[in-house]
Amino acid sequence: MYKKVLESAEYIKSKIKLAPKLSVVLGSGLGDIVESLTEKEIVEYKDIPNFPTSTVKGHAGRIVVGKLSGTPVLIMQGRFHFFEGYSMKEVAYPVFVMKLLGITKLILTNACGGINERFVPGTIMLISDFINLMPSNPLIGINDDRFGPRFPDMTEPYSLDLLEQARKAAKQNCLPFGEGVYAGFPGPYYETAAEIRMIRTLGADAVGMSTVPETIAANYLGIKVLGLAVITNMATGIQKVKHSHERVIETANKASKDLSILLEEVIKGL
Repeated sequence: MYKKVLESAEYIKSKIKLAPKLSVVLGSGLGDIVESLTEKEIVEYKDIPNFPTSTVKGHAGRIVVGKLSGTPVLIMQGRFHFFEGYSMKEVAYPVFVMKLLGITKLILTNACGGINERFVPGTIMLISDFINLMPSNPLIGINDDRFGPRFPDMTEPYSLDLLEQARKAAKQNCLPFGEGVYAGFPGPYYETAAEIRMIRTLGADAVGMSTVPETIAANYLGIKVLGLAVITNMATGIQKVKHSHERVIETANKASKDLSILLEEVIKGL
């Protein structure tokens, strides 16, 4: 795998002039921040050797490198999901590539369902911890010590320093936010009411179909993580209407402005 990751990283390096240390992964419908970048350079996923491609509506499928408030940043417009048929290693593959590109901090965003009833659609939840309800994770298999240790620690999956930066930025800009635990569900179907009752009992405040594999891989690779989950709907059994991906995208698009403000302020603080 190391050789493939290196090949992907070298291709991306050959296409960009900047050398960012910070990366942002954008979830469904959360693409506004890209418009604020200067000195933009674009690399399509389909052109990168060994790279997966996005198949989900709302994921543009490209890397955008540029400066945000003067800070070089690498943004992934679109991610990969276990439910698309990818292995967990493929889902987290871009994070391994980020490591060889010199990325040291990673901000993961997503659109998700709210379980904590203090949240409303449009709320940004700062992720304090995760529960992995997916049937696997990207570290299963033979370990390559060039990437990380066989048994990585998960005491602080989301950096306490970055969480504090996000809290301050949200408060200073009067952005509605909460904090909580994110549960990673395999999907692609929306959870049943019984499953939501189970997930709530386990201690989750929100549920989604991404983010957890990338968080695990980043911690393994020594990359600090900040997780920002946008509540786009309330979970099954809590909201009174049936779910639709179109409604999720619509709410995410509306919340994208607030997320962009928060991201920009956090990045300024870094």
